[in-house]
Amino acid sequence: MADTLLAPVEAPPAPDRATAPRRSGPFTSRRAARRYVLLVAGLVVVALGLTAVYLLVGNPGRPGSAGYWLVAQRRATSIVVIAVVAFCQGLATVAFQTVTGNRIVTPAILGFEALYVTVQTAGVYLLGVAGITALSGVPQLLLQIGLMVTLAVALFGWLLSGRFGNLHVMLLVGVVLGTGLRSVSSFMQRLLTPSEFDVLTARMFGSVSNADPSYLPVVVPLAALAGGALLWRSRRLDVLALGAPVAAGLGVDHKRETRVVLTLVAVLVAVSTALVGPMTFLGFLAATIAYQVAGTFSHRHVLPVAVLTAFVCLAGAYVTLKHVFYAQGMVSIVVELVGGTVFLVVLLRKGRL
Repeated sequence: MADTLLAPVEAPPAPDRATAPRRSGPFTSRRAARRYVLLVAGLVVVALGLTAVYLLVGNPGRPGSAGYWLVAQRRATSIVVIAVVAFCQGLATVAFQTVTGNRIVTPAILGFEALYVTVQTAGVYLLGVAGITALSGVPQLLLQIGLMVTLAVALFGWLLSGRFGNLHVMLLVGVVLGTGLRSVSSFMQRLLTPSEFDVLTARMFGSVSNADPSYLPVVVPLAALAGGALLWRSRRLDVLALGAPVAAGLGVDHKRETRVVLTLVAVLVAVSTALVGPMTFLGFLAATIAYQVAGTFSHRHVLPVAVLTAFVCLAGAYVTLKHVFYAQGMVSIVVELVGGTVFLVVLLRKGRL
């Protein structure tokens, strides 16, 4: 018996390096990590290719002439706007889905787009067609962003504070407020003249043409600060995704972090909506594709993929509509159609996602 106890313990056989799984950070294997790097590189190449096509193809001016560079400059401004919108929508939607614990909701549920439509409709209703001009300019842009963020922060502070703060009640109140604002907008639209309604309709759909170049020095720093803060908190987003009890066990104040993330989401969505108008399903489309192809749930890896995917979707829609179908119009309608279809598919298959 003693000889048995004192006998040396044989070491377990070493695993075969060719078949043993290898972990590399948040990825299950080095192969998955390499696949992620190739994915990001591919998205960057596609984004650069779409940018080059958008800037150079179909320019009516003679190459090198003043008119050629003027058209290229205007198109470059549109590319910057597309990049800002993709950055805001991609980051905001992924972060919002994380804190709500639901992969089929978007920040639009909080009523940002309904508030934007209400402000635009009220301007035309009270001031006529001149109301569109009155609502243009940097001060009016800051006013719209301030209204949206203030509404969101007030909603968070009221419904997430206290002992019995409930995130789901906050989402429900956001839906009710959005429905009420849309009803008010619909009532005012029925009282407009046909010409006023026609002018207003162009502002009610998201379009890059709604963005004024003078807005960029304001919205780019705002988007960079809010988006940079979300990226910096990506590891905390990983913890929030585990739920309130686990987050509390890991030393993270779940309620406080939720309010901070929702405030940053509010800034990003307000900037995007005030810049180009409503883009309901762009963020959802980007977030859904990012989760499917990234191969990880780590936010510091998913967030960049979501931004690149949003840029490819939006820029690709513009290039396809302009250079393939030779059509001009609201590209957001195409994006919303595709995004809405993907939303229905995910909603019907969510038990398997």
